Parts: sequence; C-alpha cells; structure tokens
Amino acid sequence: MAEHPIQLGLTLKSLRQAREWSLTEAATRTGVSKAMLGQVERGESSPTVATLWKIATGFNVPFSLFIPADLPQEASEVIRSGSATAWQQNHAAMKVTPLFPFDPGLRFDMLAIELAAGGLSNSSPHDKGVIEHVVVTEGELQLAVNGKWHTLNAGEGLRFQADCPHSYRNDGGQPVKFHSLIHYPQGH
Repeated sequence: MAEHPIQLGLTLKSLRQAREWSLTEAATRTGVSKAMLGQVERGESSPTVATLWKIATGFNVPFSLFIPADLPQEASEVIRSGSATAWQQNHAAMKVTPLFPFDPGLRFDMLAIELAAGGLSNSSPHDKGVIEHVVVTEGELQLAVNGKWHTLNAGEGLRFQADCPHSYRNDGGQPVKFHSLIHYPQGH
C-alpha cells in the first residue's frame, strides 16, 4: 500500500485550474471543504477513500485518475491488471486498487476493493448515467442502493444506476473483497 499525496495534489490542482475553478468553487462542487482541498493540493494531506470519491465525482472524473498506475496507455497493448498502486488511508475501512485504470475508449474503471470487518463506506451519487457493477469475490457484502440494502455473497453481483446514494457495509468478522466496474456514459 502506498500513498502519493504530491501526485494527488498535482492532479487535483491541474483539474481545478483547467476548469478555472477557485478553491471555493471546487469545494461547492465536491462537498469537500476548501481547507481540505488546499491541503491535498499542497501535498499536506492524504484524503480518505470517501473524500477521494467525492472529489472524483465533483470533478466528473474517474476515481482511478488519482491513483498512479504503471500500465501501458496504448490501446493496442496488452494490459495486465494488478500493476497499479492501492489507495488506502491509514486506519481506513476501505482499500481500493485499480485493476484497469480508466480507459477513454471503453469508458470504465475496474477496481478491486477490500472492506475491513465492520467497515462502512458511503458513496456520493455519481453523475447521471453512471452504472456500477459490483461482484463479491470473498465474504459477504451489504450493498445499499438508494436506501435499499442487498446482501451479496462470494460469486454474486449487482448492477445498478450509481447516480444515487449507495453504501457498502461489512457486517462480518473478516474483510470482504469485491470488484467494482464503473461505466461512464459518453461525454463524461
């Protein structure tokens, strides 16, 4: 597990400047405080996974954009998953590792996620039209979509419109592992 606050800060600042947003505007659009965004930009703070999701959603960019990957960028190259860096805040319940970073042609992120025993992660709604596919690989996951809870066991999955609040919960005594494929519609 590695954290890269300097690279994350540069990415955030670049996105904000490209949109010509002030820190105040970025805070309004992401729901993350101006102070926290400033600390992230300066490399003084590593946000939690939940905060990073808010930032990605507010800027309408894939989550994996903030996580360094040593994967080939040519569409014609064979891409092997698992070469990317995991993102985990110290003592956080959730660890996220891109299996395949965002591909502008295919328009998806594919993430491997581990949720600690007793862990809960609430996700802000993604932009309209975003679809998420969740497939559990180990353990039992409680997944709420727009307030309705679903139980998923290893080998089971759920596809849903992710433009509503959704939450991941692990009521078990061991970590639960799952994959999340997030599809972004054209124009996002």
